[in-house]
Amino acid sequence: MSLGKDTLLRIDLAKPDQPNQTELGRKDDSKVHKLFLDPTGSHLLISLSTNECLYLNRNTQKVRSLSRWRGHLIESVGWNKLLGNETSTGPILVGTSQGVIFEAEISANEGSLFNTNPDQYFRQVHSLEEDGRPAPVCCLEIERGPENKYFIIATTRKRLFQFVGKVAEGSEQQGFSTIFNQNQDLLPSFQEFPANMGYSEITFYTAKLRNFPKAFAWMMGNGVLYGQLDYVRPDSLLSDVQVWEYTPDVDIIQNKPISIVLTQFHFLLLLHDRIKAICTLNGAVVYEDVFPDKFGPLKRMIKDPIGGLVWIYTERAVFRYHIQREARDVWQMYMSMNKFDLAKEYCRDRPECMDMVLAKEAEYCFQNKRYLESAKCYAMTQNYFEEIALKFIEAKQEEALKEFLLKKLNNLKQTERTQITLLVTWLTELYLNRLGQLESDGNILIFQETREEFRQFLSSAKHRECLFNNRSTIYDLLASHGNVDDMVYFSVVMQDYERVISHHCQHDNFSATLDVLPKHCDEKLFYKFSPVLMQHIPKNVVDAWIQMGNRLDPKKLIPALMNYSQMGSTQQINETIRYMEFCVYELNVTEEAIHNYLLSLYAKYKPDSLLQYLKQAGTHPKEIYYDLKYALRLCAEHGFLQACVLVYRIMELHEEAVDLALQVDVDLAKSCADLPEDDEEMRKKLWLKIARHVVQEEKDVKKAMNCLSSCNLLKIEDILPFFPDFVTIDHFKEAICSSLEEYNKHIEELKQEMEEATESAKRIREDIQEMRNKYGVVDSQEKCAACDFPLLNRPFYLFLCGHMFHNDCLFQEVTPHLSAFKQNRLEELQKKLAATTPSTKSRNRPAPKEEGDTASLGKGMGATSREQIVSDIDDIVASECAYCGELMIKSIDKPFIDPQKFEQDKSSWL
Repeated sequence: MSLGKDTLLRIDLAKPDQPNQTELGRKDDSKVHKLFLDPTGSHLLISLSTNECLYLNRNTQKVRSLSRWRGHLIESVGWNKLLGNETSTGPILVGTSQGVIFEAEISANEGSLFNTNPDQYFRQVHSLEEDGRPAPVCCLEIERGPENKYFIIATTRKRLFQFVGKVAEGSEQQGFSTIFNQNQDLLPSFQEFPANMGYSEITFYTAKLRNFPKAFAWMMGNGVLYGQLDYVRPDSLLSDVQVWEYTPDVDIIQNKPISIVLTQFHFLLLLHDRIKAICTLNGAVVYEDVFPDKFGPLKRMIKDPIGGLVWIYTERAVFRYHIQREARDVWQMYMSMNKFDLAKEYCRDRPECMDMVLAKEAEYCFQNKRYLESAKCYAMTQNYFEEIALKFIEAKQEEALKEFLLKKLNNLKQTERTQITLLVTWLTELYLNRLGQLESDGNILIFQETREEFRQFLSSAKHRECLFNNRSTIYDLLASHGNVDDMVYFSVVMQDYERVISHHCQHDNFSATLDVLPKHCDEKLFYKFSPVLMQHIPKNVVDAWIQMGNRLDPKKLIPALMNYSQMGSTQQINETIRYMEFCVYELNVTEEAIHNYLLSLYAKYKPDSLLQYLKQAGTHPKEIYYDLKYALRLCAEHGFLQACVLVYRIMELHEEAVDLALQVDVDLAKSCADLPEDDEEMRKKLWLKIARHVVQEEKDVKKAMNCLSSCNLLKIEDILPFFPDFVTIDHFKEAICSSLEEYNKHIEELKQEMEEATESAKRIREDIQEMRNKYGVVDSQEKCAACDFPLLNRPFYLFLCGHMFHNDCLFQEVTPHLSAFKQNRLEELQKKLAATTPSTKSRNRPAPKEEGDTASLGKGMGATSREQIVSDIDDIVASECAYCGELMIKSIDKPFIDPQKFEQDKSSWL
């Protein structure tokens, strides 16, 4: 701010409490004419009324004179926004009161020894005229557009000039003279208005920092020329130009406008006592602010290009305007101008306003017969659904109605199920009507597009639940229109494969049916439709079954197989056998029904495989999965005797097997006769059957003799009764001789065994006699092996191993190791012994078994009974030494302390 003829006040808005005053240092009567501050705030040009110009840099206090600028009254400056920085302005344009445009550059550096001036150069590039005379250059603006294209706008009192040209890339520092030279041969492009108020002012609006200006406003004698800037147009930068004429209270003679500022949607016009805001959309004055007289008349208004603040000053005060919510009512203006996209953009956050714009747009499109666009807009409004639908119905616009319903459906929430159901069914009806109409008209291309759209609608994931819940209604609609193809498609989408397959079967399209079945692997559908398919395409069906593998239950497919294997063709029967073989040999199915059915098929149609199957199935009843009795009956009915023999063998009915085998082959009967290996009597009986058959039926004596050699159980005397009475002995003389030799050999073996037995008995008697005379010597100092007390104090036992035990000590040692049965027996014998009274005192020792020795123990029946009891007790207790015998070996894995008495014994130690 210039505070007088010699003082400047600088305020950094980031530090408003630290103002800075600078003296110009002028002694003459010069006054400040105008101040020009570049957009960065680094360079200040001070134009003086004495046709001089001063320069002040932001970082210095020293004001420097620009000597090359002397003699020119500076009216405007065009700053270089691209190359300007804190130390240099870059090439700039300067306009004078004489209509001359100079190019200059100012540097804040001190310069060299020979050049201390900040102005690097100052040269004329162009001059402007009005009515043939020079006119002051009121404003200058430099902008660089795309493709290195430069635009220079210069204004005089009545004219607005445009200079357009390209600057070679990398040569921007050389200035703008090339742009003016390009326009030298042509008259410069300008716009002129008749009225002249002595000056003019142009202002620009830039949406974001370092972007191109988007709009302009030029204040001149006839009003305000405003519009957009179009950098693409080749002839002019200005587009959508309009002129706002001054209101009656504005007079270019008495009440001239002073300054102008442009915002996004308004321009502010400064008068001497007020400020007016005019909307650029409709030209209406939307705001007026009158200033009180105490501040004096308003001098100037300017907008900060960086911060966007508007400054107004008088002789006594400075005012600051901050523009807020400028676009709040813009949507209404755009709506009234039918610019609905822009209107929606400016009410995006206000649903009630958006609804009004959409309703107006929908109505506008409807009146202009743009029904589809109207439907899309109506669908997003809150207008009554019925009213809009009736509107389209009355206009007979089904396509627009469909579009409206689709949009409305997409806007519904999933919880609004009733509304969704209504719209889905209605849309289905509309689609079907449209498809029918197109088909009758023969419009194939549009028909295909509409059908594709309809199918996308039916397969929509968003409405799948509704379509599934109402599929019966959709089916009815499709059926009523005769639309079979789309009904099949809808069935597939709904995974209603049963309906799809039924449709294909009804139309004898069995291949298509089989295409659907394996894809979806539904076992129930296989079971249901296999009978029909087996009748027509048996091979393909069986291939599909085999592909399904374990997922199918073969038992449930038997009805389909049996139905056609009984009355079907050879192909059906072969395919049935193929699938049964797959189940048995590949899937290893153990179901009896499957094996029985395969057995019946083999018996009826493939007898060569029957015997092979029976052999492969196994020879033990537990390994076999078919019913043996059923197999036997089946083989018997069809006369397969060899198979019957095999089943008899598995059932272990050997006699029946041999009887039946003799009807087939003697060798087969022989193999059956050897089966009961553990029952020699049965084997002999079976071989006798074979021998009788050979002798009586085949009358083959030689073969009968072979039977003798095949079975060692048969003798010649066993088969002799089968021969007729009059037969020569020559045929079996050798067999008889061989048999007699065997008998003689057997008799000799028996004699030798008898001699060996006699000798063995003699040795045993000698050992017994020796044992009776055996004795042992017991020293008086000997002690019991169990209790370690003198042995002779009580009755005792002496064992051959040398261990000696008291009678009661041995009982205590042996009893715990006896079985429960022997313990009970021992207890019973002890009670009997206690009940008998001995005739004489004797020790309990092993009782002799010969009569001569019993006299020392007593006489009579009582003594004999007692001796027997004692002998039985000794057999139990004293049969072997408690420490050396088998009893001790068996007790090696038993704990020393009984687990049940462990806690008791443990507590006794504490």
